[in-house]
Amino acid sequence: MSTQLLTSTIRQSAANGRAAIPRWLREPLLHFVILGGVLFAADHFIVSRSDDPRVIVIDAAVDAHAREAFKKARGHEPNAAELYALRRVWLDNEVLYREGLALQLDKGDDMIRERVIFKQLSVIDAGTKLPPHDDAVVREWFEKNRAKYDEPARYDFQEAILAGDKSESAVRAFVSSLNAGTPGDVQADLRVFKHRPRENLVQSYGAEFATALDAGPADEWRALATKDGWRAMRLDSIAKPEPADFDEIRGVVLHDWTDATLADQRSAAVSALAKKYTIKVEAKQR
Repeated sequence: MSTQLLTSTIRQSAANGRAAIPRWLREPLLHFVILGGVLFAADHFIVSRSDDPRVIVIDAAVDAHAREAFKKARGHEPNAAELYALRRVWLDNEVLYREGLALQLDKGDDMIRERVIFKQLSVIDAGTKLPPHDDAVVREWFEKNRAKYDEPARYDFQEAILAGDKSESAVRAFVSSLNAGTPGDVQADLRVFKHRPRENLVQSYGAEFATALDAGPADEWRALATKDGWRAMRLDSIAKPEPADFDEIRGVVLHDWTDATLADQRSAAVSALAKKYTIKVEAKQR
């Protein structure tokens, strides 16, 4: 299993605009993204450097390896934002690898790419240091990242699965029959969801559905539009969100702040190294 260093500051000089980085690739605690396989082959260094060691080419082969590994790990093709983020992951590793070779960190290591990268990362880590901080500094960071710690509103709801026609009219007729008295055979096609956060609703059914479910009422079957079509849904209850208490989780927050601060320093260091290279993107943008 291969691990890839994630940074948030490497530029894409030839891309047509900057895509938003997916949340799963922006999590500050994840210094490395495990993609469940070898993301990019070691010989890409030889292929991509061309004749000039200061030129890095992100070509179609890089994208192909990225798409293949991403699909195996997550079950679907990466979208434009995810592919852009994966290119940056590859670029960070390529920069670290070349800098490691320049420092002769490959000596005695049989040119093993991953070990060279980690050796170069160790050189960078040796230069990282937490800035002066006190409780106020950590608390300020906590407030900026409060969404990570607050307990979100959670939803209990049910979905009755309609076989066959799932048009709006069919689902509305089905809902009317459910509210009039649920048929006995419907229970076999009933899905019950407990304690689902709103973000999960948006991901699974779409923002329009989450807003409609918020509006209530509870304990009544309704025909609701989702990103995949009309569904028969019933809201059971909504647990109110609960704000986190900094004093109760101070230790956890301090640990997270430390991780995030050092990760930012690593990212800045790799970004500074990348400025030594000319970055060319030859793959077709999607």
